[in-house]
Amino acid sequence: MYKRILVFIPMYNCEKQISRVLAQIDESIQSAELEVMVVDNRSTDNSRERAKEALAHLKGCSAKLVQNEDNYSLGGSHKVAFNYAIDQGFDYLIVLHGDDQGNIHDVWPLIEQEELARYECLLGSRFAKGSQLVGYSRFRIFGNVMFNWLISSVIRRKVTDMGAGLNAYRVSFLKSKFYMPFPNDLTFNVFMLFYTVWQRSCFRFFPLTWREDDQISNAKLFQQSMRILSLTKDYVFHSKDIFAQKENSYSQKEYAYHIVYEHNVKDFND
Repeated sequence: MYKRILVFIPMYNCEKQISRVLAQIDESIQSAELEVMVVDNRSTDNSRERAKEALAHLKGCSAKLVQNEDNYSLGGSHKVAFNYAIDQGFDYLIVLHGDDQGNIHDVWPLIEQEELARYECLLGSRFAKGSQLVGYSRFRIFGNVMFNWLISSVIRRKVTDMGAGLNAYRVSFLKSKFYMPFPNDLTFNVFMLFYTVWQRSCFRFFPLTWREDDQISNAKLFQQSMRILSLTKDYVFHSKDIFAQKENSYSQKEYAYHIVYEHNVKDFND
């Protein structure tokens, strides 16, 4: 396999987890065609220092730590990385959240098997058959399964997760920058999912090993669920209006950032 791959890690106050996340990118994954990009969304703890230390140990691939010029929320950090992947000519992009809930080794075999040659995106699912959940109660699992069943029934496409923190995209799928008008909040992945369904894009869910121990979620579960249900209604009745929109206040932002740390794999080989 010869593909240029960007591993994008959004980070906000992940000082306890970011070293563990970067340790997942071991020798079986590192290569000259791989770049790891940590996007710090203005963390207020020691996340940047921990990330710099861990990135310096990734000598088998290129690495970069950038900080957003403003807090763009999770969706805005995605836009920073998506735009970078397009501008730099990457073939594939993997999203791996910086809070150490997902594991890149769940998606890596699919990357090696060239599944992104068949699909525009591969979406991690905590509730697909074969997933393993650590720290989830049976009540939460049942509630999420029923919620996903309801959404699937309404949009007429089987959905097993409305937005986990481990996904992979073919960069050619992103090149039109359709995502720029999407809100920057935690519904960004929901908009991404609904767009792929609306476009009848080819995608698949894959099972995850997902854990919750020292992570702190920014999502308010009830509010997020109500927001997703509202978006589902809008999708059913106004999808053309939603996705035909090219310009709004979100798309007009610059999403500027500055580089905090970087190295090229050649720096260690020369």
